[in-house]
Amino acid sequence: MNYAQTIEYLYTRLPMFSRIGPPALKPGLDNITRLCKSLGDPHKKFKSIHIAGTNGKGSVSHMLAAVFQTAGYKTGLHTSPHLYDFRERLKVNGEPAPEEFVIDFVENMKPMIEEMVPSFFEISIAMTFEYFAQQKVDIAIVETGLGGRLDSTNILQPVLSIITNIGQDHMQLLGNTPAEIAGEKAGIIKENTPVIIGESVPNIAAVFEKFAQEKNSPLYYAQEQFNIVDYHNSIHSLEVEVAKKNYTDHFKYEIDLPGIYQLKNLLTVLQALSVLNQMEWRLDNDYVLKALANVRKLTGLHGRWEVIHEKPLVILDVAHNEDGIEMVLQQVEIIAPTSVHIILGMVIDKAIDKILALLPASAKYYFTQAHVPRAVPAEQLQTQAATFQLIGEHYENVNDALKEALNHAGESDLILVCGSVFLVAEVRRF
Repeated sequence: MNYAQTIEYLYTRLPMFSRIGPPALKPGLDNITRLCKSLGDPHKKFKSIHIAGTNGKGSVSHMLAAVFQTAGYKTGLHTSPHLYDFRERLKVNGEPAPEEFVIDFVENMKPMIEEMVPSFFEISIAMTFEYFAQQKVDIAIVETGLGGRLDSTNILQPVLSIITNIGQDHMQLLGNTPAEIAGEKAGIIKENTPVIIGESVPNIAAVFEKFAQEKNSPLYYAQEQFNIVDYHNSIHSLEVEVAKKNYTDHFKYEIDLPGIYQLKNLLTVLQALSVLNQMEWRLDNDYVLKALANVRKLTGLHGRWEVIHEKPLVILDVAHNEDGIEMVLQQVEIIAPTSVHIILGMVIDKAIDKILALLPASAKYYFTQAHVPRAVPAEQLQTQAATFQLIGEHYENVNDALKEALNHAGESDLILVCGSVFLVAEVRRF
């Protein structure tokens, strides 16, 4: 098989969450343990940082990877889902794995794939771990796929665990309350391994503290040691002034990831770096300054308040749950465009009514859908949104919707594409 045929084989042969939702999941670690054992347990051959959370884990993963790369460490990075190319899931020093590696891996594993029929995610994690082991990375930054406790990435024994935050997403799989969801995410806490909590609230802090105590793991809250003094947000960057506990001097950072929601992610990263610097790692502030200003360039991050056009401003953001949409809308208010045009597409297993209730009735709407089975049909989304006084036409695909929005938007307007990772992935670039 060539690369395209290999990827098509994985898509069609294995159950894939992004296409069919919960039926694709295979809870538990038995499959990934067996797959990795057949490969000689590659996950035991490199050091790792394991990151879970409802929102922010992708940005935190990319920021940390950028810092390690800048400091001279050979750095693996696993995030999911991918936007454009499967190989985005397994990068070393910002470069996706070669197509030949993917082809060879699938060909070698084909007998086991046919016998076991693991999930798409399970085989992608086994592939990622094998690639990182072959590349002899100094550190791998690994983002969970869903939850934590039963996630395939959870066979790692990391040097540091990070839980960015807890929000209401995938509740049908992870629990009906924030405390239940927190319990699933806290499943990544390992014995005698420090854990960073990026954002916590009183009713779930006890969950993390219980897990950490049982595992004899030091627990750190990012907001206890660092706080934001001031910030300035522009279209392309975020300038932040940070105070550290017991330090007189303030630290100033420029991040090439605009969006005020990155403030919380920055504090999480700074706390993680503080803990890592107490270990064997050398992640000096000079490296941090340089890395944070170049996260996109170093790691290839897309889809987080990503500007693809100006006058009018066209922004892509993969926000797709209540907390994510709420943070994006706060950012919209800050830039205060003349008019807002929202191109919206969603998938069926989200809290659609709760998200629609957050959206401004004053915006102009263009309802559309990604080409995945889980997508809510555009006309159905249009009808459902109308009950919240969100009015607009529906379009067969996101690029038709974007073309129409560009025809109606003035130079000082904002066009926002959001609601689904898969929708953002289908946008044609200018």
